[in-house]
Amino acid sequence: MNMFKPTKAKTPEEYIKMIDEPRRTEIQKLYDFIKQTLPGEKPFILYGMIGFVPYHYKSSSGREGDWCVIALASQKNYISVYVCASNGKQYVAEKYKKDLPKTSIGKSCIRFKKTADIDLTVLKKVILDGVKTAKSSGFAL
Repeated sequence: MNMFKPTKAKTPEEYIKMIDEPRRTEIQKLYDFIKQTLPGEKPFILYGMIGFVPYHYKSSSGREGDWCVIALASQKNYISVYVCASNGKQYVAEKYKKDLPKTSIGKSCIRFKKTADIDLTVLKKVILDGVKTAKSSGFAL
């Protein structure tokens, strides 16, 4: 089951254009910020969100699929930044919970209403830590 809102967008730019204001401006700002933070990564659409740092996974049950380390999504009630990386003991996003007090953090998801609710300096650390952790664990190439 897909937990993300489906989109007809084929590119991140189309995805952003489909979002109503004032959220569109917020998503555009975060999209530009993530692109600047990860300059060598080409963003793409994956499961109704914008993904960065793709990887192919194979679970112990044999299930395979494509995913991303970092993702940005406009949900109904909030903005989500996903940092899909763990050191085996803790998800990267959870390590920064105390540094992001105006957000809701659950495992790999950082949720907030507007960019003013998140410290972009801390978000940059979370993103870079997530990519580093994923690459060192062999997830992202």
